[in-house]
Amino acid sequence: VQLQASGGGLVQPGGSLSLSCSASGIADSRNHVAWYRHAPGGMRELVAHIDNHGIIKYGDSVKGRATISRDNAKNAVLLQMTNLKPADTALYLCNVDFYTPGLGYGTYWGQGTQVTVSS
Repeated sequence: VQLQASGGGLVQPGGSLSLSCSASGIADSRNHVAWYRHAPGGMRELVAHIDNHGIIKYGDSVKGRATISRDNAKNAVLLQMTNLKPADTALYLCNVDFYTPGLGYGTYWGQGTQVTVSS
């Protein structure tokens, strides 16, 4: 499974963006999908996670500003963020526990997309 993360870039404080993690079958509801981020000098941090029951969890630092969703038409899982702050600057990584019938779950990581929030 090859995950393609996209949508990052330079955003002004207070702005918004939409990140996409795409792969064939990724939006299947049996998959667990998460977005993490890794800032320079920091630790990897959970941004959002959606499990196979549709239960969603957000990291404390993005609650109220982030929305994770599945897009079956685009074969993607989206992360939308609003009211961006300089502290949101990081490499955003998608992670999937991908369900394959007969095999169970396998874990995959995308290459990441850089988000920089700056004026």
